[in-house]
Amino acid sequence: MSELPSVEAINEMVLTSFPGTGNRCIEIGEGYATAAYDVVDDDIRPGGFISGPTQFGIADCALWFASFAALGRIEPMALTSELSIRFLRPAQGSRLICRADIEAVSRRSVVGTCHVWVDGAPDKITSTAQGTYAVPLPR
Repeated sequence: MSELPSVEAINEMVLTSFPGTGNRCIEIGEGYATAAYDVVDDDIRPGGFISGPTQFGIADCALWFASFAALGRIEPMALTSELSIRFLRPAQGSRLICRADIEAVSRRSVVGTCHVWVDGAPDKITSTAQGTYAVPLPR
């Protein structure tokens, strides 16, 4: 396997190219990546629950970061091909964490599974997602 991109390099690219996301990479390893997101007031629904779109967003971003691990390079143009999510329990807290694990890699796609939880409770998954990232053809 080729060398993994660093967390710092990924976050620098995200901050430069996609500054509004709020998601950041906190760990990357062989076949996985972990993302974090600090929840803001606009992400909270009645009852103090973190919204579904917020959880979907971190799952999408974590899988994107994991695609970099699978490819061995930062590939900003890897694009979500499909992503589905199941909400398992209400999410309440100030920080979401998501780990994306790679299930399969081909020349044109990366498939992975994501688990989302509130910081401090990795044993209480709030949502799980599975998706595919399309890998661009070399130019």
